[in-house]
Amino acid sequence: MKVWFIMLMKWQMIININNKMIKLISIFFIYLNLINFALAENTFFEEGKTKYNEKKYEESKFLFQRSIVFNPKDQESYLYLAKIYKFEENEREEQKNINTVLLLNPKNEEANYLKMEIELKKSNYSKVKELAENFSKICNKLCDKQFLILESLKNLEPKNES
Repeated sequence: MKVWFIMLMKWQMIININNKMIKLISIFFIYLNLINFALAENTFFEEGKTKYNEKKYEESKFLFQRSIVFNPKDQESYLYLAKIYKFEENEREEQKNINTVLLLNPKNEEANYLKMEIELKKSNYSKVKELAENFSKICNKLCDKQFLILESLKNLEPKNES
């Protein structure tokens, strides 16, 4: 009986050690998956940007959409999708993605500029004027394009013929 008790105790120690090892291995694999998850998000965006620069719009669109799946608040992916939809002349999707960028970051200069272009096409004088005022406060890189918008805006202004 004593022998059985000793063997039972040894097995219990082995089982405890195995449980600890299983827990450690599980934590290790969870950690590896989290690292892979974080790296995959950035990889999809970078690959999408590369494909976009190569003018492979369908492939880049797919990669930017995958990037958004991993990080729904990735404003850059939405911005590139808007540019792709602009190229494809899909105004509805372009505007939807621009609005998402502006929702995530209202001071995104490029998204504000693209929004002004859309409203300019629609001849929406009041909205373009409002956006142009806002754009002048936030512009850093695209300030020279503001002049083009303002010139186009002058052509849109209602003329007083009294």
